[in-house]
Amino acid sequence: MTLAQVGGLKRMKTTSRRRERASTSSLLEIERGNGPFVATSLHSAHQVRPSLLPKLALNDADRLREEDPFTDLWTVVCPTRLVPCRSRFEVDLNRPPTGAVYLKPEDAWGLRVWHEPLDDGTLAKTMREYRAYYAEMLEILNDLEQRYGKFVVFDLHSYNHRRAGAWAEPADPELNPEVNVGTGSMNRARWARVVDRFMDDLRRFDFMGSSLDVRENVRFQGGYLCRWVHEHFPVTGCALALEFKKFFMDEWSGEADPRAVAAIRAALESTLPGLREELAR
Repeated sequence: MTLAQVGGLKRMKTTSRRRERASTSSLLEIERGNGPFVATSLHSAHQVRPSLLPKLALNDADRLREEDPFTDLWTVVCPTRLVPCRSRFEVDLNRPPTGAVYLKPEDAWGLRVWHEPLDDGTLAKTMREYRAYYAEMLEILNDLEQRYGKFVVFDLHSYNHRRAGAWAEPADPELNPEVNVGTGSMNRARWARVVDRFMDDLRRFDFMGSSLDVRENVRFQGGYLCRWVHEHFPVTGCALALEFKKFFMDEWSGEADPRAVAAIRAALESTLPGLREELAR
């Protein structure tokens, strides 16, 4: 399965759930529904605004390898979803404002992103996109807080584990769980029942005849979005940074296993009843 086939998978959404509002712009795809859950995929997009394309020094394959393709398909498990439509190489929404644009190779795993430094006007336009995302997220989370008291954010990502090359051995699985749950910025004691229930239910899910290796804060502790949620909603918001190892795809070719992509979506959906129970306690 390639990115060109994503449209077909998107039609696999659950249609029985009532959506209150859906909107799509060149920046964000937003759907609002009923329930204390919201999902976002900050790095799923590959699109860059046309005026930036001549400035890019990276080719499509190098960009795609560091993006999180297919994670947007998993956002449909939540009744409310916020999906950015721009590549992280245009603006990285999971970094603080001062680091949201990769200006130097050290900002982007040693990759040279731009042919030449971006001018102030270009940077200003890009940062307007950044602020638009966080303004929408703030409005959504304020609404969920008012309606439900507490809420959970699924911050969906994927990560590479074959950086040595397409034919090289994968990274040590002891240090690279299939699912890394990042909780570094939250009050862990406050949200212990929610986090533990989520991880337990995800492990118990029958994942194509096996079980997922789910561990906490092994590779990642969560990025800026989770920290932002916990700073703005310290008592009512639980943001889970969910990093799926790219075992469901070939990170070098961009090809994915449709069965594994769909199984991850089902696994995530299976955790919602338990999360709802814990939030109600």
